Amino acid sequence: MAKLSTIEEYSFQGYYNIWLLNNIASYFLQNRGFSFGISDVTPSKKLLQHKELLLNNGYAKCNEYIDLLKAGTLQCQPGCTPEETLESVMLRELSAIREQAAKTCFAELHPTNSALIMALSGSKGSNINISQMIACVGQQAISGKRVPNGFENRALPHFERHSAIPAARGFVQNSFYSGLTPTEFFFHTMAGREGLVDTAVKTAETGYLQRRLVKCLEDLVVHYDGTVRNAVNEMVDTIYGGDGLDPVSMETRNKPVDLVHQYDNLRAQHPQGTDRPLNAEEMSEALETLLKTPEFAEARDDFKLDVRNHINTVSKRIGQLQKRYEKCINLCHQIECLTTEQLLQFVRRINDRYNRAVTEPGTAVGAIAAQSIGEPGTQMTLKTFHFAGVASMNITQGVPRIVEIINATKTISTPIITAELENCHSMEFARQVKARIEKTTLAELSSYVEVVCGPYSCYLAIGVDMARIKLLGLHIDLDTIVFSILKSRMRVKPTQVETVASQSRIVVRVEATRTSTINAELARLALCLQNVVVAGLPNINRAVIAVDDARQPPTYKLCIEGYGLRDVIATYGVVGKRTRSNNICEIYQTLGIEAARTIIMSEITEVMEGHGMSVDWRHIMLLASQMTARGEVLGITRHGLAKMRESVFNLASFEKTADHLFDAAYYGQTDAINGVSERIILGMPACIGTGIFKLLQLHEDKQVPPIEPTICSSLNLVPSKTT
Repeated sequence: MAKLSTIEEYSFQGYYNIWLLNNIASYFLQNRGFSFGISDVTPSKKLLQHKELLLNNGYAKCNEYIDLLKAGTLQCQPGCTPEETLESVMLRELSAIREQAAKTCFAELHPTNSALIMALSGSKGSNINISQMIACVGQQAISGKRVPNGFENRALPHFERHSAIPAARGFVQNSFYSGLTPTEFFFHTMAGREGLVDTAVKTAETGYLQRRLVKCLEDLVVHYDGTVRNAVNEMVDTIYGGDGLDPVSMETRNKPVDLVHQYDNLRAQHPQGTDRPLNAEEMSEALETLLKTPEFAEARDDFKLDVRNHINTVSKRIGQLQKRYEKCINLCHQIECLTTEQLLQFVRRINDRYNRAVTEPGTAVGAIAAQSIGEPGTQMTLKTFHFAGVASMNITQGVPRIVEIINATKTISTPIITAELENCHSMEFARQVKARIEKTTLAELSSYVEVVCGPYSCYLAIGVDMARIKLLGLHIDLDTIVFSILKSRMRVKPTQVETVASQSRIVVRVEATRTSTINAELARLALCLQNVVVAGLPNINRAVIAVDDARQPPTYKLCIEGYGLRDVIATYGVVGKRTRSNNICEIYQTLGIEAARTIIMSEITEVMEGHGMSVDWRHIMLLASQMTARGEVLGITRHGLAKMRESVFNLASFEKTADHLFDAAYYGQTDAINGVSERIILGMPACIGTGIFKLLQLHEDKQVPPIEPTICSSLNLVPSKTT
C-alpha cells in the first residue's frame, strides 16, 4: 500500500473519528431514547410572575395609546391615519410580549429540558413554539393585521363595539399548557384556517411556477468556451454566473474556498521547520514573485485577487505586531509566521480548489437554476407584506411577488418608487420634494364647488383654499389651477374661465350643446373638475417620507406609490442615480434592458432573503439573463416561451398542445429537433451533459469541415483545422 501524505493522514483520521462518533450516538439513542412530556412545558413560578408583569406593562401601554387616540393627541406615523397608527403601535407592543416571554423561557428552562434541546439543536421547533406552549400564545394575525371587526363593529359579540383592547382583537394571553378561553380558541382557529388555505393555494401555485421555470430554462448548457447557450446555439450569457464557477463547489458564500480556514489549516499541517519566516514586506513581494512563475502565470484572476487580499491582511497583522512588540520580533514570528515553502503550499492549494470549482462543459445549468429557485418557493409563506421604516407602505412579498417578477407583469399590485434626496438630512426639503411629486387634485384644495343660477346666467363657482395651498407647500396659484383645468379633457375653452383673485374664486361658464342642457353641463363639470390634477405627477397616488433614525443625524427619503419613474427621476431635489422602482417593465422602458436584468436579480434576492432563504446568485443571474436575452423583458409564461423558442414540439409539450400542432400543420412549419423536450419526445439523446460534444472522423480524401464560430475562435484560441 502506498504511503499516505500528511494531509491524507489527517483526512483519514478525521473521517474515522466521525464514523466512530456516529456509531456511538446511534447506539446511545437506541438504548436511551428521547421523550417529551408534560413536565417539559410546565412553567415555573418565576416564569409566571414575569409573564404577569409583561402582560400588565403591555396592557397599560395599549390603554395609553387608546386614550391618546380618543383625545386626538396620538402622534401619527408617516403616511398613516390615527387609526392605522394605533393598529401599528398596538401590534408592535403585543408582539413584543411573546418575544420577551420566549427569552424568559430560554433563560429559565433547565439545560436538560427536551423542548429546549430540540430548539437549540435545530432538529424541530423554535423559541416561538416554546413560548406558546409554556408562556403565551400571543397575538393572532390575519393577513398581517390584528383580527378585524366583522360582527357589528366588533370581532365577536362578547366584546363592546369598536373595542380596540388586546383581548377583543385576537390577543391570546394564555399558553397551550394553561388552556385557551373560548374566544381565544376562536381567534386561534381563524389564524390556523388562513395558514391552511395559504398552504393549499401555495402548493398549486409554486408547482406551476417551477414547471414553467424548467420548461424555459431546460436547454441552457455551459459550453467549452465558457458561454451559456440554448439548444439553437444562441448565447444567453458570456460566462456562467459572471465567474464560471459551479455553485456546488462553493465553500463559503459565493467563494470556492474559505481562505482563513485553509490558511490556519496549512500552518497547522506544515510546521515552520528551520526556514526563516517572512516579515510583512517580504510576504507581499514573495507572493507577487510566485504569481509570476509559469505555474501560476495563467491562473484565474479572481484567485489571484483573493490570495492577494488575504496575504495583505496577514502582512498588515504582522506589521502591527512588529510595531507593538519591537523588542520581541521572535515572538511576533511565532504568533504570525509564514515561510516561503508554506506560502507556496498555500497558493497551490487555493489555486487547485479554484480550478476544481470551474463549471464543467455540458452542465445543465438552466435546469439546476429552475430547481434551485422553485424549491425555496414552496417553503415561502403566501401572504406576507412589509416595508422597512414606513408602517403604511405594504409591498407584496412571498410567492405573489415571485410570480409577479417571473411573469414580468406590467401592472403590479404595489408599485413602489424609492427616491433618495439631494439634501437627505432636512425634513423641510423632503416635504418640498414630496409636494412636487404627490398628486394633488382640485377637490383637495377647494373649499366649495357650487352651481350658481342667476336671472341672466348660470355658472360654476369654485372656491380655492389658499391657506391649504401654503400649508402643503405647493407652488401654485389661481392661474396655474386654471391652466390645469384648460389642459385637462373637460372640453372647457379659455373664454369660459375667469378668476376672482380677491375672493380666491374660479368661475366657469358653460353653454348648451346639441346633446345636453346647461344644467346637465354644469352638473357634469361640478363632478369632473374635482378630479383635475393641479399639482404633482398624475400617476402617483401618494408619497411618504421615510425616516432612518438609526443614523445620526436622521436621514430622509421618499417612498412613492404609483407609476412614473421617469418623471420622478426628473423632479428637482431627487437624486436620479439612486432612485429605483420595483416595477421591472417600467425600469426597462426608462433605463434599458441591462437595468431591468439587474432589478430582476435584486428583487428575487430580496424576496428570498426576506424569508431567511439563500439562493446562489448564479442561478438568479441565469434566470434574469434568459428573461432579457432577446433585448426585451420576456415573462416565464406561454407567451414568453413562444418568443424564446421556435420549436413546435417544445411549445406543444408545455401548453395548448392541439393549437400548436394544428398551426404547425396548417402553415407547414419545420422543427430542427435540437432542444431537450423535442429529443425526449422522439427518443433521441439530448445535447446536454455527455451529449454536448461530437467526434469528427477525418478521411484522407475529404476536406476538413469548418468549425462553428465561438468566442474562443474569435480570440484565436481554437486551432484552424482538426487533426
